[in-house]
Amino acid sequence: MRVLGVDPGLTRCGLGVVEGAAGKPPGLVAAGVARTPPSADIAARLLALEVEIDSWLAEYRPDAVAVERVFSQHNVRTVMGTAQAGAVAVLCAARRGLPVALHTPSEVKAAVTGSGRADKAQVTTMVMRLLRLADPPRPADTADALALAICHLWRGPQTRLAAAAVAARQAAPAIRRTPAGGLR
Repeated sequence: MRVLGVDPGLTRCGLGVVEGAAGKPPGLVAAGVARTPPSADIAARLLALEVEIDSWLAEYRPDAVAVERVFSQHNVRTVMGTAQAGAVAVLCAARRGLPVALHTPSEVKAAVTGSGRADKAQVTTMVMRLLRLADPPRPADTADALALAICHLWRGPQTRLAAAAVAARQAAPAIRRTPAGGLR
């Protein structure tokens, strides 16, 4: 399985692609960052992210996309930009019919380091070890994107089972109550 991990951000959006399977060491395919200038108009910045993410999807052809779930921050402006960048990644994946998973920062940390409270340095160190890298991915957004992709590789079957359960519920015939309280 090949996964594109996206650490969303307007100024720096981390992108990382890994291959592998649950229980096996992941392999690095690509890593980088999409940048937009803070002085640019929000529409132009989101469009630039869309073009870059779509380019990665076309070039690396992942089987799934893992995006960091936005969590509440004190700085509303920052969380809004992060949420918008994450939505662009979700939209790009949906346009191509790719499954998308949203993983919380603590879920990613726990998957990669064994502790949901690990700091950025610990996550980067484990990403280096897991992917057998000599140097840490830079900037940190890239290491976070790779950690997201690794997390999804290892926890993906849970995501697929949940999606299958939703599809089964939607496919089942609807049971409706009649006005008298009986079933139809």
